[in-house]
Amino acid sequence: MKILLLGKDGQVGWELQRALAVTGEVVALSRDPVATAYGTLSGDLTNLEALREAIRTVSPQVIVNAAAYTSVDKAESERELAFKINASACKIMAEEAHRLDAMLVHYSTDYVFSGKGERAWAEVDEVAPVNYYGETKLQGERWITASGCKHLIFRTSWVYAARGNNFAKTMLRLARQRQTLSVIADQIGVPTGAELLADVTVHALQKALQDTQLCGIYHLAPAGETSWHEYARYVIEFARINGERLEVKAITPIVTTEYPTPASRPLNSRLNTKKVRDAFSLHLPDWQSGVTRMLMEALNK
Repeated sequence: MKILLLGKDGQVGWELQRALAVTGEVVALSRDPVATAYGTLSGDLTNLEALREAIRTVSPQVIVNAAAYTSVDKAESERELAFKINASACKIMAEEAHRLDAMLVHYSTDYVFSGKGERAWAEVDEVAPVNYYGETKLQGERWITASGCKHLIFRTSWVYAARGNNFAKTMLRLARQRQTLSVIADQIGVPTGAELLADVTVHALQKALQDTQLCGIYHLAPAGETSWHEYARYVIEFARINGERLEVKAITPIVTTEYPTPASRPLNSRLNTKKVRDAFSLHLPDWQSGVTRMLMEALNK
């Protein structure tokens, strides 16, 4: 099986290179041109014609899109760029996947919802993005589903990885420098490891290739829920227990309105994962287990 992976250097893309390697030949592309067995190819989602040409050149059985425009605040001002990467590029992928009869795997976000209430969002719930980033991700979803191509779309939340920057590492850095931290306490969600996303993707992909009735949109996140404030407390307490010398004395909870940003943020990022667990016979671990593994790697560097 031939797999075209886009966004190979991102958090999820990096883990997918590992996870997908056992399933077939993986042609992994990034924004910059890379040499492949099919020539020098680019996975730059801002160049739509080059993207289409790369897909046609490789002619894969599976396209996995781990690339995205993820700067939520910048998306408010860089609208054309955000839309091209998160929506228009998905339309190209979906058209080519349909033409090739290939499977398209794509990642979306809880930001397609309004963020209201306290109930975990189900796949059938009404969508109503509160910012432009969410709108672009929703349009990408819609073009994929409208294309008629075989697809798996995983909506997830609060993604992190051991590789690169993330919220936990930022909290640790600030905790070494400051005596007090103020962290938002009224946004509730689930930190989701890129490693878990990659492993579940491969498991689900193998089953969906055998049974295309499993294609569709799924919510994917670990078990449990937390706030950014509680997440920060967990990280800092864990670091202290493991011998880190930290300056921080107080972690103060604040509300979203006390920390204004260009883009609105949803208060409720909970995702109901029953559909993905039932469809693919999955047990999803609690969010703390993944964060702990990431912290052990980060603290031992």
